[in-house]
Amino acid sequence: MPGSGAELARLLLGGFRTLTDAVIVELARRGYEDVRPVHEFAMRAITAGADSASELGRHLSISKQSAAKTIAVLQERGYVTRDKDPHDARRKRLQVTALGFTVLRQGEAIFDELRDQWEQQIGTAELEVFERHLTALVGTRPTRFDTLGQLTRDLGETG
Repeated sequence: MPGSGAELARLLLGGFRTLTDAVIVELARRGYEDVRPVHEFAMRAITAGADSASELGRHLSISKQSAAKTIAVLQERGYVTRDKDPHDARRKRLQVTALGFTVLRQGEAIFDELRDQWEQQIGTAELEVFERHLTALVGTRPTRFDTLGQLTRDLGETG
């Protein structure tokens, strides 16, 4: 008996949560206990060009105030800095620090380890087929950074 579309969406979201929750736990074990999924999304958006609270808010689909709070946390923890814009002295731009890039690389390595665990659980061929099917259904475009904002907005929260 085939499952429902809602069940499929729940399973896909559950897979995402299972992986991201495990990454957060492992990052904490490795000494980065202050990292949350939104921080990874924010640092990737900053790396992709979101160099102000307004831009980050647009990239993450959250309010400018929520983006500013996220930036403040990332700055306080040493993951991003605000540097003078070389083209406009009135403006400061966001940049991910070396520590921020270290955390991103650590997270990527942990995701690879988790993928390897899934591969051991269901087998190389099965995981490769699963990934091919997901790619065929979802496409090869990179995941949008506004996923977290979209989910919270849909839930009636303010970001």
